[in-house]
Amino acid sequence: MWSAVELREIRVFVTLAEELHFGRTAERLELTSSRVSQTLRELELKLGGQLLSRTSRRAVLTPLGERFLAQVKPPFEELTGVLERTHAATGGLEGALRLGLLAANSGGPHLTAIVEAFERRHPECEVVMTEIFFTDPLGPLRRGEIDLLAARLPIEHADLVVGPVLATEPMVLAVAGDHALAERDEVSIEEVADYPVAPITDEPKELIDAVMPRRTPAGRQIHRLPRRPKTPHEVTALIARGRIVHPTVPSFAEYYGQPGIKYVPISDMPPLRSGLLWRRRTSDARLREFVRLTREVLAASRRSDVRR
Repeated sequence: MWSAVELREIRVFVTLAEELHFGRTAERLELTSSRVSQTLRELELKLGGQLLSRTSRRAVLTPLGERFLAQVKPPFEELTGVLERTHAATGGLEGALRLGLLAANSGGPHLTAIVEAFERRHPECEVVMTEIFFTDPLGPLRRGEIDLLAARLPIEHADLVVGPVLATEPMVLAVAGDHALAERDEVSIEEVADYPVAPITDEPKELIDAVMPRRTPAGRQIHRLPRRPKTPHEVTALIARGRIVHPTVPSFAEYYGQPGIKYVPISDMPPLRSGLLWRRRTSDARLREFVRLTREVLAASRRSDVRR
């Protein structure tokens, strides 16, 4: 029976193993939950064993399912990539792929190379980049006004998929040039509690709280200004005037920097990542190809770094 296993059944299993939820798997694959369940049963019958243990509330991989996933996922992803590349090469991609940037520096240092690689591979397809504002950070993606969003992480929402990590940067504290912390080699997040901060928004909550936690690990409250700046340039003006300190990343200075601001490493905060996000139900071939090329360009960059 194993010889009758179909690619669609492997796709359902791999997706279900990632989601561990029949409803979300169905949405992602644009199927019904009953169809997902039926396909899994057919695969289990052909393989002769149970791959998932499921109850009314959750699904868990069995030991057989864990072994099968570990062995089948790499060749499945490789085969899927071959099929997508072949389809793209023969059918071609046309039109526009709309990429939003939630902060100009969220695309990371390789975004230009990724876009150029995509447009070189698919000359009839254009990447249109748009700045997304923190007044409505996830709305344009959810409403379909953009296809992809490059944003700082973490962003954890069930209707959105977090894809390749574009960049990882250490946290620094932006302060005025004459600030008491300006000449320090490093600072602690505990010291940030001595000064006000000013996030542009509170959403996405998990992202803002990661960058500007409401309390330090010791429990000290970090004071947030009641009046919010509306743009990064308003933030830099407040920093330069000594009104606030601003936890951020070094690339902030490249895009929004102005004279009179210094950046001091924060010793006890984890690095901040940025990555690509898209709607869970999306099946656009242009999007899939852009994500594939993103992984390809990033992998080539890592190999180049190792050789240096």
